[in-house]
Amino acid sequence: MAVLPYEAIAFALFALVTVASSLGVVLVEDVWHSALLLGVALLSVAVHYVMLQAEFLAAMQILVYVGGVLILITFAVMLTRVDDPKETPT
Repeated sequence: MAVLPYEAIAFALFALVTVASSLGVVLVEDVWHSALLLGVALLSVAVHYVMLQAEFLAAMQILVYVGGVLILITFAVMLTRVDDPKETPT
């Protein structure tokens, strides 16, 4: 039985995280949790870039997508969220 190198184990782990969080983005009904799962997916893609020795692409992935786009989505979710009238006390 062949022993897997650490790189293959790390790749399989982060590939599983990427696929699971990407499915969660689509399948989760709450917009806030979907945005958080999108952040996890984008960070795990940055880890894949580091594993490919493309550190500049990983840094740009984190700065542009996680730092910029995800923050804009978070602000949009917070600013457009409507309170449920059933949850307000009377």
